[in-house]
Amino acid sequence: MLKVISLLKRAEGLSHEEFAKWVLEDHVEFAQKLPGLRKYTVSVTNGDGGAYDSVNELYFDDEDARAAAFGSEHGKAAAADAAAHTSQRVHLLTTEHEQL
Repeated sequence: MLKVISLLKRAEGLSHEEFAKWVLEDHVEFAQKLPGLRKYTVSVTNGDGGAYDSVNELYFDDEDARAAAFGSEHGKAAAADAAAHTSQRVHLLTTEHEQL
């Protein structure tokens, strides 16, 4: 299974609370519509001024499923929504290896 880890930094002028509400309540609607998405998790920081405000994890069967999801209309809409609410996004494509 392929996992995309997205590190998000909130947009300038957006409070930590506003960002948390957006990522947990509004942006999740885009994830729910991504074709082929198997699992989606969001971890929001405690607002301590760290480098990022959330870590989002999106799980797909493989690279083809990921590419199809983000190439879809829903994927493009999700990217536009994220760009409007963040100042920085880092995406890591990973393969998860459970250890415990």
